[in-house]
Amino acid sequence: MYLGVDGGGTKTALCLLREDGRIAAQALAPSCYYFSEGIDLVGRVLRQGIDEVCEMASVTPADIRYAFFGLPTYGEVSGDVPALDAVPGEILGHGRYACDNDTVCGWAGSLGGIDGINMVSGTGSITYGERAGNGVRVGGWGELFGDEGSAYWIAIKGLNAFSRMGDGRLPAGPLHKTLRTHLALEADLDLVDVVLNRWQGGRSEIAALSRVVAGAAEAGDEHAALILSEAADELAGLVDTTRRLLDFGLDEDVPVSYSGGVFNARPVVEGFEAALGHLHDGYELREPLYSPVVGAAIYAAKLAGEPLDVEAIGRSGTAS
Repeated sequence: MYLGVDGGGTKTALCLLREDGRIAAQALAPSCYYFSEGIDLVGRVLRQGIDEVCEMASVTPADIRYAFFGLPTYGEVSGDVPALDAVPGEILGHGRYACDNDTVCGWAGSLGGIDGINMVSGTGSITYGERAGNGVRVGGWGELFGDEGSAYWIAIKGLNAFSRMGDGRLPAGPLHKTLRTHLALEADLDLVDVVLNRWQGGRSEIAALSRVVAGAAEAGDEHAALILSEAADELAGLVDTTRRLLDFGLDEDVPVSYSGGVFNARPVVEGFEAALGHLHDGYELREPLYSPVVGAAIYAAKLAGEPLDVEAIGRSGTAS
């Protein structure tokens, strides 16, 4: 059995893959994002999830040949890394595992663990890629001064366009009406009350407005469409930097995939593909193969020196 763990801001997903690539069990546990609750949270969540997924598969932690733990914020606080590295061993009872940032899970799932680059654009934005055993992360600096092309970034651009439409600096387009209706605003300035007072500038609430911006673009709002186009360009730029840092040759093909809610907007996918084509002739944009948690288990097998036949897993992701 190979265990994959994909930690996230809202949940922790776990998956056990058999040696033949079939999924033995999947489970969900609470988020292991520990910045607000302390690092002890990680151990509690992982123990709960591992106990559950092992029970579902009728195995014990000792039966796990190798495990990979993709943990949110891993590597962002250097002093916490040794403690995070030690937690899984205390639960598994052995040292056949590795830990890294959860972005690795997205790459391994989307591309099946082969050399290439995955672009994640959800609330934030970040890339992870590998080539010849070397891994590189680009982006993921947070919403205050980074996360270009993310849902939060798109939403902030949309809110700015709404404010300029509201006081006449821009002509009011579909974005103005759509956002006003979505938030049930009686007056344009009520936006300040909603975002700053009621939401307290909440990251997830603001990021969710990216869908409103995408809807306005589909309705013909030129400013919303421009925001999505700029987002696609930013995301392509992150990928291109990753390619250069990984030393892909100018004549070398580079598989690229993607994950995250921003890519549910068709104009972003299309703009992303077009922008990649302008930056490098060798990019091969591929639809994601598997979920990040399945990717974590695939990566566990790869780290063990026993790569799986990813075709055997099946695209459905259902247990068998």
